[in-house]
Amino acid sequence: MLDQVPSVIGFVCGAVAVLYLPVLFGLAGLVLGVVGHARGEPLGRWAAIAAGAGMLLGTLLSILLTPG
Repeated sequence: MLDQVPSVIGFVCGAVAVLYLPVLFGLAGLVLGVVGHARGEPLGRWAAIAAGAGMLLGTLLSILLTPG
């Protein structure tokens, strides 16, 4: 598990991006997922995809839930 640290942190950033600062945490998770994938980590690509989805979902939620 210690060999996949960037990918795991990328997943966490993707989850945080849904509710808090989606662009910042989504991009961080995306970059960490790509770094993990480049290092040959099996979860790297999925972390990047999850972070991108979290960023999009968080941005959509912030647009829909922001008044006025």
